[in-house]
Formats: sequence, structure tokens, C-alpha cells
Amino acid sequence: MRALVVSSTQKGCESLCSLIREYEGSVSITHASSANEARRIVLDSEVDLVVVNAPLADESGEELAIMVTEQSLATSILVVKTEYFEQSQAMFSSRGILVVSKPVIRQMFFQALSLGISLRSRLGAMHNENEKLHRKIEEIKLIDRAKWALIERLGMDEAQAHRHIEKMAMDLRKSSYEVASSILKTYQM
Repeated sequence: MRALVVSSTQKGCESLCSLIREYEGSVSITHASSANEARRIVLDSEVDLVVVNAPLADESGEELAIMVTEQSLATSILVVKTEYFEQSQAMFSSRGILVVSKPVIRQMFFQALSLGISLRSRLGAMHNENEKLHRKIEEIKLIDRAKWALIERLGMDEAQAHRHIEKMAMDLRKSSYEVASSILKTYQM
């Protein structure tokens, strides 16, 4: 797991890092002392978990937590003062941000970490499935373009073009996608 702890204070950073290491031994933790620095890290590298110890020196930290959930696959945990907990919980839970109150209670923080790790895992699986479906759609589009090239250039109907691509794929021991790509290159389409 790769975590980013964002805290304006060294003490807060050390405390949160210690809790994360206690919960998850095999973790790589990066530190940031400002929201701007944290944004660069989130956008430039893959992070699984971002813990924001609000407020930060350059902003409240809420905007950073929102940005993390909207622009990355990372889970965001926002640590807020007790008096802001209920309001923050109501505002941010629907956006996928986990909220923990200060002073941080070990067991509560571990529950948030557990939930955050589960969310990240599920979101990652959904993202991978989505990517696989997008690749499949692109393959289907390319194969359809190759069929139309055969229909236009060789006068085949759609069923014949489909069979032609599949037969070539079997004969050449290539995928239909590779055969379709070759057909499109042949006819410059």
C-alpha cells in the first residue's frame, strides 16, 4: 500500500504515520506539508490512501480531500477537529471521503483505514474492469471498420466479411483484432 500523509505539523504527521504503520506493516508513506505539494504527489504518482490532517497551512484540507477522490483512485481520509466532525461527515461522506475526528482514537482510525483500504480495492477492481471493457469496445469498432472495408472493396456482405476475418485469424493463428488491423492497413482505412 502507498499512503500520503498531509499535515502542516510534524507532530500530526508523525502520529498519523505511526498509526498507519501499526495497522499496515508493509506500507510506503510519503509526507506533504501543504495542499499544493500533496496535489502534485497525487497527480504525479500512484497513491492508494491520502490522509489529510485538517486544517493545512495553505487551505482547510477539504478541497484537497475532494480533489483526491475526484481525480484519483486513492481513498481520502479527512481528520478534523471534533467540533467540525458531524458537519464534515454530513458534507463529505456522499463524496466518498472518510472523516475522523481529533483527537484521533486508535480504534476509530483503524476502522477508517480498514474501510478505506476496502474501498480502494473495490474501486481498483472496477477501474480495471472498465479499462478492459473500453479495450474490447475499441477492438469491436476496429473489426467493424475492417468488415466495412471488405464490404466496400471486395463486395462482400457483412456475414461474409465476418467469416473472412475469422477464417484468416484461425489460418494465421492471430486474433481477429490483428487481422482487422492488417486489413485496414491494406486498404489504407
